[in-house]
Amino acid sequence: MTTSRQIVDDLLRGRRAERVALMDGPWPDTIMEWVKQGYPTEKVYKDVGDQSWDPADGRWYDVTQSGEYVQPVSVWKHFQYDMVGVGGWFDWVPMRGYDELVSETADWSVRRNGAGAALKYWKHKSGTPEHIDFTMISRAVWEEKYRPFLLDFDPERTDLKPQREGLRETREAQVWSHFGHMFIWEMMRQSMGDVTMYESLVLDPDWIHDYNRVYTDMFKRYFTYLFEQVGIPDGIWLYEDLGYKNGLFASPRVLAEVVFPYYTELNAFFHSYDLPVVLHSCGSTAEALPMIVAAGFDAVNPMERKAINNDPFVFAEKYGDKLAFVGGLDARVFETNDRDIIRKEVGEYIDGMKARGARLVFATDHSISPNTHYDSYLYALRVYREHMLY
Repeated sequence: MTTSRQIVDDLLRGRRAERVALMDGPWPDTIMEWVKQGYPTEKVYKDVGDQSWDPADGRWYDVTQSGEYVQPVSVWKHFQYDMVGVGGWFDWVPMRGYDELVSETADWSVRRNGAGAALKYWKHKSGTPEHIDFTMISRAVWEEKYRPFLLDFDPERTDLKPQREGLRETREAQVWSHFGHMFIWEMMRQSMGDVTMYESLVLDPDWIHDYNRVYTDMFKRYFTYLFEQVGIPDGIWLYEDLGYKNGLFASPRVLAEVVFPYYTELNAFFHSYDLPVVLHSCGSTAEALPMIVAAGFDAVNPMERKAINNDPFVFAEKYGDKLAFVGGLDARVFETNDRDIIRKEVGEYIDGMKARGARLVFATDHSISPNTHYDSYLYALRVYREHMLY
């Protein structure tokens, strides 16, 4: 029987695969609710410095006393996912480890990171942080206050132990494992903020080029270190939300001039290790697909169905010979919790992609929210398995 690892590798490398692969990403809040609905838990021994799960809010916190703790079974094990993230993340902000509490209430906190950005986070539920305030508002500030911190290699920026354990565990399970990280687009947004970033893309592209040059060099240096110290995964995910519901955040011309050359360079670096690369980008990506292909990405995710022109069937017809597709099933289908709707939509989506010759990893077009019942998702997976063979 073909392993999960081989199936995903075949899909991403353009070879004929035995079946459609499977992965997804339930929110932490979703897992918290699912545990109440019967999702399995297990007891795990934790040392001080490890992290334990809090069933009250679904978050993970540092352990202060060694002992056994209850936690949900890993989603990739429970649902038999074929793709699993096991590492790759490192502290990318200029001032490593910097974390300033600006303000807080019982429900949220505003914290300033080492790039000078103050972001507002919910304390007891998951969600994208709100952008509050930024100090990196000019090239002069970047060059004087932040850029120098990024030039020297600092191994303390990454924690090797959990990445080694994750890679070892997935290797033993023969599951396709990946390292992941956001890259220059997302980091610019979380360093200088949207207003400064969008203005500078047009008014000071030399600054954007310098920012992207510094970080591209940094990424190649740190991923080389991870590969040497942890091992080589099966692939890479880059998380870059280039679009919103109605289109791209910047014009294709601007993206082609100041952003995509660095994607091309980083993809070439990963390909030199024979690693396929998946691009995650929420929002509408239809206009960017020719650039995504030209930059050397091997797959796209999640093909958000609520966004304009994001039709996975069209993507498969136009780019199926060049890209694999991860996701694409409207997450709102699961949220209906209606088995008739779930059966119809899941079956038609998988069969429609197969009919177009698409190399597909079945998943939603976004994460799975708490509005989806545990039993509904289990039913969706049953339907997936009825349709998964090519």
